[in-house]
Amino acid sequence: MNKLITPLSIIIAGGLIGLSIIFSNNLNVLGSLNKNTTKEISDLVINDIVPSQGPSQPTIGITSIDDDPVLGDSNAPVTIVEFSDYECPFCKRHFDQTLPQIISKYIDTGKVKLVFRDFPLSFHDPMATKEAVAANCAREQGGDEEYFKFHHEIFKRTLSNGNGLDDAKIQVIATDLNLNLDLFNTCLTETAQAEEVKKDVADGSAAGATGTPTFIIGKSTSNGEITGDLVVGAQPFATFQAIIDSLLK
Repeated sequence: MNKLITPLSIIIAGGLIGLSIIFSNNLNVLGSLNKNTTKEISDLVINDIVPSQGPSQPTIGITSIDDDPVLGDSNAPVTIVEFSDYECPFCKRHFDQTLPQIISKYIDTGKVKLVFRDFPLSFHDPMATKEAVAANCAREQGGDEEYFKFHHEIFKRTLSNGNGLDDAKIQVIATDLNLNLDLFNTCLTETAQAEEVKKDVADGSAAGATGTPTFIIGKSTSNGEITGDLVVGAQPFATFQAIIDSLLK
């Protein structure tokens, strides 16, 4: 019997050591996760849900250009209506990576115009709606040209996800663009532009937008109503190119 005790003790001890190593490794993994900052975790989540970079599978959407700001020649044969959220990281990605190519190849050459419509998502508020209102207030002073200057600066400066800017930074943009701050701040406190943003959201929902960015790409019409492909997400330039080129034939 004593001869069995020593080997058995060795086996049990070895098992306990193995379990302690596994447990220790798991604690190290958990500790590593706990050290991640909120931003790092957010980035991991965002990277997991990036829309496919392959061709999109658009459906048909219909909307109007309303009285919203236009980038490009108002008589361009093709219109892109964009429903967007200034605090959406995918909208920022589109602005950074795809929009410059669309501007260079199609908007600057008079083939396409872009109509920007607001679609702030509730979980990015209040900042997303504040930014939308601010850009519209810039438009009150300088028309569509001033609007898109403000639009560009928001997307350049925001870090996205609902807290990319704050009220003070909105004021900095207005100052940098030489806006009349008294008129600008009065506009921010009035309800007119907030109601305009709400109308855009309602029209976007009716057109089939459930997230941002959402685009409707179609032939320009005299009545301002656009029927065309519904493209959802931060799709690559090739997706837009294929649709636009087919409309220009």
